[in-house]
Amino acid sequence: LEKMTDLVAVWEVALSDGVHKIEFEHGTTSGKRVVYVDGKEEIRKEWMFKLVGKETFTVGAANTKATINIDAVGGFAYEYTLEINGKSLKKYMENRLKTTNTWILSLGGTDYRVVLEKDTMDVWCNGQKMETAGEFVEDGTETHFSVGDHSCCIKAVSSGKRKEGIIHTLIVDDREIPEAVE
Repeated sequence: LEKMTDLVAVWEVALSDGVHKIEFEHGTTSGKRVVYVDGKEEIRKEWMFKLVGKETFTVGAANTKATINIDAVGGFAYEYTLEINGKSLKKYMENRLKTTNTWILSLGGTDYRVVLEKDTMDVWCNGQKMETAGEFVEDGTETHFSVGDHSCCIKAVSSGKRKEGIIHTLIVDDREIPEAVE
């Protein structure tokens, strides 16, 4: 494996199926462009006469669209920005905080990352979309699923405040799990 001598940018992107590492090599003499997602080569272009431009590829189980923009910032300096679904990484992650809940927990020595997509009520655990069963209860809804031999439930109850909206709580084996901040 050749050494990544032209590595110019590394990003960590938290998606529902996990946190993905995107690495970008840019040879400013050869114009070479290489994109790696989670260590796997996705794009390789050896000789590019145009040193600026963009590379588009997909990330994760849901094939989320990602674009690396290469812009010249005077002389031989370049700026690299990552867009996810057409938004800057910062805007995408801010939006994700509003549309998802994430919990990190350890069960029997194994770490799990559980993500709720609030718009679809899809639940992901360690990269897998979970089979869930939803039910209406007195104070809201419950979404049930299993992780190994552990019973899990995401309770959705109204906060009673319009600005806060619905509060989602993960309960595993009758124990409430605090929400993680990624």
